[in-house]
Amino acid sequence: MFAYARLIHYYFKQWNEAPTFTSAESIDYPTISVIIPFRNEERHLPGLIDCLQQLDYPHDRLEVIMIDDDSSDNSWKIVEDAAKEFPIIQLQRLEATQEEGIPYKKKAIQKGITVSTGEWIITPDADCSFEPYWLKKIAAFINTTNAKCIAAPVKILPRRNILSIFQSLDFITLQGITAAAVSSRTHVMCNGANFAYTRAVFHEVNGFEGIDNIPSGDDMLLMQKIFQKYPNAVHYLKSEQVIVSTAASSSWKAFIQQRIRWASKTDHYTDNKIVWILALVWLFNLCFIVLTFIVLIYPKWAFLLLLFIAAKWLIEYGFVSSVADFFRLSRLMKYFLPLQPLHILYTVIAGFLGRFGSYEWKGRKVKRIQHE
Repeated sequence: MFAYARLIHYYFKQWNEAPTFTSAESIDYPTISVIIPFRNEERHLPGLIDCLQQLDYPHDRLEVIMIDDDSSDNSWKIVEDAAKEFPIIQLQRLEATQEEGIPYKKKAIQKGITVSTGEWIITPDADCSFEPYWLKKIAAFINTTNAKCIAAPVKILPRRNILSIFQSLDFITLQGITAAAVSSRTHVMCNGANFAYTRAVFHEVNGFEGIDNIPSGDDMLLMQKIFQKYPNAVHYLKSEQVIVSTAASSSWKAFIQQRIRWASKTDHYTDNKIVWILALVWLFNLCFIVLTFIVLIYPKWAFLLLLFIAAKWLIEYGFVSSVADFFRLSRLMKYFLPLQPLHILYTVIAGFLGRFGSYEWKGRKVKRIQHE
C-alpha cells in the first residue's frame, strides 16, 4: 500500500505539473489524414460523420479515409452516401480473411496510411465525437512543438447506469495516468481514439513491423516504438478543447472483453517501468481479494478489509477528482467510493485473463499472442 500510495502521489504531482496548452489559432495548417477503421458501426457512424462534416479545418489540407473491416450491417452504405455529399471522405474496404487472431485494425490503419497523403496521421474510432475546432487546436500544438507523436485526451460519455458511470471513472483515471506519464516522459501510454503521429516517423520506425501479429496495440505499441527512437518528440496535448468523446461499452461482457484486450499486450512492452507499475497495481488489488477470503474464514477481520478499502479510496480520490474536473465529470465522484469493490474485482480479473486468456473483439474470437 505504501508503494501504491507513492505511485499515485507521483502521478498526481505530474498531472498537476503537465502544462495546459493554450494557444491562438494556428496560421500554418499541416496536411492531415484522418484514418477511421470501422466494423458494424451503423449505430455510431451518423454521429461521427456529422462531426466530420462540421470540422473547421481547410478542406485542401484534410482528407478522411474510412476503411470498412468486413461489416455485415448497413455501415458501408452510410459512409458511401456520406462520401457522395462530402468529397474529402474516401471509402476503402479491407478484404476479409479467415486467419484466426489476425490484427484487423492494424491492417485497416496500414491500408489507410498506404492510400493517404497527409503529413500527419490521426486515428479516431468510429464511435467518437469531437468539437469542430479539434484539428485546428492539434495543428496549433504541432506548430509550437517538435512533436512527431501526440497523445491527447479521451473520455467516455456517461449515461444513467452503473456500467457507464463505472467505465467513465475508470477511463478518466487511465487518462490522468497517461497525461502524467507522457508529459513527464516516465513511460508511454495513449488511447488510439485521440492519437496522432507523422507519416515520416511511422515509416522511420517501420510502422507496425514487429508488432503486426499482435491483435491489440495499434496505439501504445506503436507509440513505444516512436518513443524509443525519439523520446523528446513524444508529447501529451493537455487541453479541454481537443477532448475526444467515445461511447461506453454496451454490456459488462463487452466492457470486460475490451479491458482484457487492452491487458493482453502487456508482454510486448519493452519499457520495464510500465511492466513493474502494472504488476504493482495488479498485486495491490489482488491483496483485497485475498483479504476478502480471509474475512470469510475469520469474520472479525472485516474491519481491516473496510479500513484498507477506505485507505485505497483516500489514496486515489484527490488524483481522480482533479482529472474529473478537467474532463467536466466531477458529478461522478459521488460514485467513486461505492464502486471501489467492483473496481478491485475487475482489475484482478481483467489483468489475469489479459495475460492467460482469450477474448472477443468485434464479433471475432482472438487468441492472446505470446511474446517471443
